[in-house]
Amino acid sequence: YLLLYGELPTKQEKIDFDRCIMQHMMVHEQFTRFFHGFRRDSHPMAVMVACLGAMSAFYHDSIDIKDAQQRMIAAIRLISKVPTLAAMAYKYSIGQAFVYPRNDLSYAANFLHMCFSVPCEEYKINPVLSRAMDRIFTLHADHEQNAST
Repeated sequence: YLLLYGELPTKQEKIDFDRCIMQHMMVHEQFTRFFHGFRRDSHPMAVMVACLGAMSAFYHDSIDIKDAQQRMIAAIRLISKVPTLAAMAYKYSIGQAFVYPRNDLSYAANFLHMCFSVPCEEYKINPVLSRAMDRIFTLHADHEQNAST
């Protein structure tokens, strides 16, 4: 929120922002077929670059960079969908079924859920790990994480 709007949110703004992110974590169902175009041993960053490029084909209603509202929609979509796409890329690379996000989980907990749950067994999310992931995501969003960090 701070990086997008330049100020800290009120309590209600934080609740609304989190809800908006959670409600947009699903990706277009055709992305499931998109992954089958890659070898399972493809480099994860190559897969992510392709997925992010493909988002403009799936969500073409927000590609006008001169329109502030469309830029915000695109930013929200990226924040929302990148964990889902990253988890899907991981699952594809190890030959497991995709796991979809849940609106009742936090951002980091959802990412862990999508990476480590399997259809026959729910992943029990460690709250310490989830909180650590939240902090890692915040650090990365703010100034990436170079090898020297």
